[in-house]
Amino acid sequence: MSPARRTDPEQGRAALELWARDPDAAAAGGRRVLAPAVRHTLELLAEENPGGAVELRVPPYAAVQAIAGTRHTRGTPPAVVETDPLTWLALAAGDLTFAEAVARGALHASGERSDISALLPLPGPRRLVAAARAAAPGPDASAAAERTAPLEEGR
Repeated sequence: MSPARRTDPEQGRAALELWARDPDAAAAGGRRVLAPAVRHTLELLAEENPGGAVELRVPPYAAVQAIAGTRHTRGTPPAVVETDPLTWLALAAGDLTFAEAVARGALHASGERSDISALLPLPGPRRLVAAARAAAPGPDASAAAERTAPLEEGR
């Protein structure tokens, strides 16, 4: 059974596109842009990987449980992955790898099954971000295209 969606998918995609075009402006926009983008991508991960073995936390916006395995009913799950909103969006879009985020200290993973690197980037958000950046007007469009080109070649 899939988790119930709490974020309107269109609103989530629109927020993710805003972030893709201008991450600094999205960060400055705070909750109104980052919250739906983060929630949307977390809900996608949980839909595609149902279960309760890993809790993925992106404070202050959302947390989801995903990935089949050990079930828990109270307290902290057996595996926890926690990061900030901008790092999460970069992971979901493929701008940053799981290993890079851990090495930078921007992501903390503990417990069995907490290495979710094989699940990232999320295919739908990766394509949406690449398309949004390619369509973005101005000098940043070519830089954005360069950032996403390796993703298209390698996946």
